[in-house]
Amino acid sequence: MRLLFAGTPEVAVPSLDAIAASRHELVAVLTRPDAPAGRGRHLVRSPAAAWADERGIPVLTPARPREESFMDTLVALAPDCVPVVAYGALVPPAALAVPRHGWVNLHFSLLPAWRGAAPVQHAVLHGDELTGASVFELEEGLDTGPVYATLVEKIGPRDTSGDLLARLARSGAGLLVTVLDAIESGTARAVPQPADGVSLAPKIAAADAEVRWPEPAFAVDRRVRACTPAPGAWTTFRGERVKLGPVTPLPSGSAEVRLAPGEIRVERDRVLAGTGTDPVAVGEVRAAGKRPMSAVDWARGVRIAPGERFE
Repeated sequence: MRLLFAGTPEVAVPSLDAIAASRHELVAVLTRPDAPAGRGRHLVRSPAAAWADERGIPVLTPARPREESFMDTLVALAPDCVPVVAYGALVPPAALAVPRHGWVNLHFSLLPAWRGAAPVQHAVLHGDELTGASVFELEEGLDTGPVYATLVEKIGPRDTSGDLLARLARSGAGLLVTVLDAIESGTARAVPQPADGVSLAPKIAAADAEVRWPEPAFAVDRRVRACTPAPGAWTTFRGERVKLGPVTPLPSGSAEVRLAPGEIRVERDRVLAGTGTDPVAVGEVRAAGKRPMSAVDWARGVRIAPGERFE
């Protein structure tokens, strides 16, 4: 089949690799426009665009897919199907109707659970033991279309959202190509999503990534892992924001001391922070404008006084 691929971030790249290695023809890549990044705020190509540039594949970057110029290009390309992985923009009905096999989306959850922009982060944040990936037919609703195929992935107790998303991007790429093969052969069957079990996964904002020290240790742990690497869990110390890497809850009842929520205790080889239950060991700290460092090195550098705490 002739394919136009729609995707933007790094998690889209494994699917591009898989499609390039398949029997299908990749005619172009649709992605979000170049965006400012880094301290200099220079415009940077998306990972999907950079992948296509390296291979001489045409790249389409409309500000909005409803633009007349994009619609004209889409019709002229005449794709049989448009596979989608984290494209990041709403596709209008007129565009959905162009390819004869529609737009087929790889979503990183077991639909109808966690519909929305941040399914992996919400799965980790809420303590799910299992998640997965779904390939479904894109329609006007938010991740509501009928599902062609799914795969299941176990969430490990120390998985960050970055760890989990990387695994799902790799395994989901194979699932997506399998569905595309089935669509071409006429054997694919999409099944409507059940009405029960719907949950929403809106984008994780910076405010959601703030560590809430009065929460139980398991909830602090989940929040930090869910926000790693993006948008990055954070707290404040001496009035300034610092980012935290994953923390490690201590075995329940094993701590020799009890710490108030946010209270910091520096030991020879670890830094503890109090929660609403048992303390957690802090793994990595990144102060504003500084490189990431171990919590022990950070604590030595700032010379924490007894009783100081994360706010």
